[in-house]
Amino acid sequence: MAGLAQIGFATPWLLWALVVLPVLWMLLRAVPPAPLRRLFPGVVLLLGLKDDDAVTDKTPWWLILLRMLAAAAVIVGLAGPVLNPDAEGQARSGPVLLLLDGGWAGAGDWEARLDLADRLLADADRAGRTAAVLQLSAPEPSNFQPAGDLRAHLPGLQPLAWEPTAAGIEDALAILQDIHGGFDTIWMSDGLEFAGHDRLVAALQERGQIRVFEDDLGAVALLPPVFEDGEIHLTAVRNRGQGAMALELRAHGRDPTGVERVLATLPVQIEAGAKSAEARLSLPAELRARISRFDILGQRSAGAVVLSDDSLQRREVALITERDDREGLELLSPLHYLHQALLPSADLLQGSLSDILPANPDAIILADIAGLPEAEEKALREWVNQGGMLLRFAGPHLAASDLSRSEEHPLMPVRLRSGGRTVGGAMSWGEPKTLAPFADTSPFYGLAIPEDVTVSAQVMAQPDPSLAERVIAQLSDGTPLVTRKTLGQGKVVLFHVSANAEWSSLPLSGLFMRMLDRLAVSSVTSQPDAEDLAGSVWQPLRVLDGFGRLQDAGNLIGVAGEDLIQAPLSRDLQPGLYQGEARLIARNVMTADRELTATTWPASVSVVGLDRPEQVPLAGYLLALAVLILLADVIATLALSGRILLRGGKAVVPVLLLALGPGLIALAPSGAGAQDTQEDRHVLSATSEVVLAYVLTGNARVDDVSRAGLTGLSDTLFFRTSVEPDLPIGVDLERDELAFYPLLYWPITEDQPVPTVDAYERLNRYLRTGGMIVFDTRDADIAGFGTASPNGRKLRQLAEPLAIPPLEPLPGDHVLTRTFYLLQDFPGRFSGRDIWVEAAPPGAEKVDGMPFRNLNDGVTPVVIGGNDWAAAWATDPQGNPLYPVGRGYSGERQRELAYRFGVNLVMHVLTGNYKSDQVHVPALLDRLGQ
Repeated sequence: MAGLAQIGFATPWLLWALVVLPVLWMLLRAVPPAPLRRLFPGVVLLLGLKDDDAVTDKTPWWLILLRMLAAAAVIVGLAGPVLNPDAEGQARSGPVLLLLDGGWAGAGDWEARLDLADRLLADADRAGRTAAVLQLSAPEPSNFQPAGDLRAHLPGLQPLAWEPTAAGIEDALAILQDIHGGFDTIWMSDGLEFAGHDRLVAALQERGQIRVFEDDLGAVALLPPVFEDGEIHLTAVRNRGQGAMALELRAHGRDPTGVERVLATLPVQIEAGAKSAEARLSLPAELRARISRFDILGQRSAGAVVLSDDSLQRREVALITERDDREGLELLSPLHYLHQALLPSADLLQGSLSDILPANPDAIILADIAGLPEAEEKALREWVNQGGMLLRFAGPHLAASDLSRSEEHPLMPVRLRSGGRTVGGAMSWGEPKTLAPFADTSPFYGLAIPEDVTVSAQVMAQPDPSLAERVIAQLSDGTPLVTRKTLGQGKVVLFHVSANAEWSSLPLSGLFMRMLDRLAVSSVTSQPDAEDLAGSVWQPLRVLDGFGRLQDAGNLIGVAGEDLIQAPLSRDLQPGLYQGEARLIARNVMTADRELTATTWPASVSVVGLDRPEQVPLAGYLLALAVLILLADVIATLALSGRILLRGGKAVVPVLLLALGPGLIALAPSGAGAQDTQEDRHVLSATSEVVLAYVLTGNARVDDVSRAGLTGLSDTLFFRTSVEPDLPIGVDLERDELAFYPLLYWPITEDQPVPTVDAYERLNRYLRTGGMIVFDTRDADIAGFGTASPNGRKLRQLAEPLAIPPLEPLPGDHVLTRTFYLLQDFPGRFSGRDIWVEAAPPGAEKVDGMPFRNLNDGVTPVVIGGNDWAAAWATDPQGNPLYPVGRGYSGERQRELAYRFGVNLVMHVLTGNYKSDQVHVPALLDRLGQ
């Protein structure tokens, strides 16, 4: 492409035609305009008179100039001028590889990256080049194809919540080796250094030119919170130490009513030249326990979001013993080692059991307590049944008592033998015993056992058929050391040794603290080590996408405990919340000691920013200008030849300006006003007529079905009712205004993204102001309404933040059954009966002599079902059904009922409780035959 300042030409050789313009000027000057012929009978009277008005023998210079401009506009327009061209890319030929880091660091300006990639591929397409795409965060082979075809695949690319890994770079290098021949590379970099970067750059330079596009502002992230000295420490980091940056950190969580809110905000300032800044947040324990995540306001990426787990929730643990009167002998106290182990990570409660139970602690520890008063024992059993954790330690009192001897006590996990087992006793061991490795079914599995941990005395468990399954730790000779059972929703655990160091050295070791952690007795205020979680499996509950949105984990497999802590993030280990047997752990994008490093590039690599002016083809404007100039030429020629009468013949130029003015204004680029005009047209289209809307799910097939379904329903309304809807419109919940649409059809797909907080605010406002949302899980063929199917579970996730009133199955006397048609079945493509609407008010009663109650004084804000109504309504442009419904006559009858239900829906949302008014009862009774 040849360039002239900020304008380039696709076919610059056509500009050579401009050299003929001087020749055209000479030809036009030599050819005068056609002479005027004036017929006058009294020619004799004119003889001898002098004619002062002479007809010109040459074309006026301004008319020649006008024609020259028209010819020049045609020549330049055919040369393909482009404003702000990519001259560097157009100057080359051959294949081009679009390479994206594709990680969380590029999510904040992802749309700008795709828009720039689209413009660069458009340039490559004009140059006839082929292209392929490779995303380093999840490398997959891609074939070279025409660049114009690849542009259609760009909207499907999404940033991932992790960065390119060493294994991923190896896969990318293997893919590059399979590509034969050379190619140029367009690299959309996230700006973060990663392992294998230099090797990849060298491999690409061997194939051709590399052009790097990188955001000038860099990446910003948030480190996991650290709880110290009663405060939450938060650290914001960035990869470039540029100018000062002011950020606002937010803590999100649920308020007492269960609504997700911003619980606290905290400003933080990263000074010029610095790459990090720390802030401290002090919150009450009750409020701190509600925090679910932290984020950076305005930063839309997974790195700017930190999920909170149990580390900020200090557990309340009650320590109870019969007596602790060994003054001055603290090391022999039954509670001393428990107190030292739990004090840094838990709030300790001490007192009598009757005083502690009303406080509902997270765990209760009984140290060497045999019997309890009947009232306290009953209250303790109820507390455990409701989900409490009771941890008991043996000791001299328990060994000497008759507790759980003849039969198993409810608050003991096993039956016990009389007496104890000590070195030198009747059941003497030869020497103190060590611990056996923990079984893979034990919550302690994977914990390293120190060699110096020994047991010299214990209470013995009575052999029992259920004993083996209740043992979670044992000694090297196979005798139980820790046993556990489930009681209601809670658990009872017994350490068969004392809580102090009299019977074993276990309380003196670090293993003791780790065992308490695995039992969810203590809180972990810092990220656990891989050793602590070795051998355990953690199931993902919710994971982050690249934009930092939290969504259901779906069918992701469990993760080994050691990998959860130290393995790099990938498709198999995504950032999110992971549930273990007794606690919740958050794996975030950033780790506590992580520093962001900016990418370094060789001097031979061209690096530019993402903020590039948009390319504007000018050919259409110039050709249209040429047409307007020729139109002006016609008007001028007619004026000069007398075909158009003008006063004094002096108004030709003003006429030309009037002719050209509107065209020139229309040709001028509209700039920012174009978008406003488009939005205005959208608003006018949505408000000029009744318009049904559907939610864009991101799944093209589902969106097409929704559009076709609402089109078919709109046609049915047009032919059967007085409602004349316009064509349906797909709405983007993140951007579009919803108030224009009386009904919003929302098909549920398993993988559709969860809307943002702003979108939910817009949805709740829509529901409060009279709008209706029809949720369709489209799964009535495989599951009833609820969470039995993936779509049902997704619906529950999507609807949770909505202000939806109590629901009930659609009653037979609901106004929806009679708004236009009398219906009792509401099928779609499937014929499931379960449809949920707003529940009737408690005081709704049937009036004497009336066949129905006066229900729902208004419009139900939601209708929930799974019958796939859009597929049953869907028609092609000729009005033919697109999808089969049932078979034969029964199938057509089912489709007809689906249309009738759709008509009732629309009439209900438009007329409200019109058909439930008592004034219409006689007409309804007459139609019902009563």
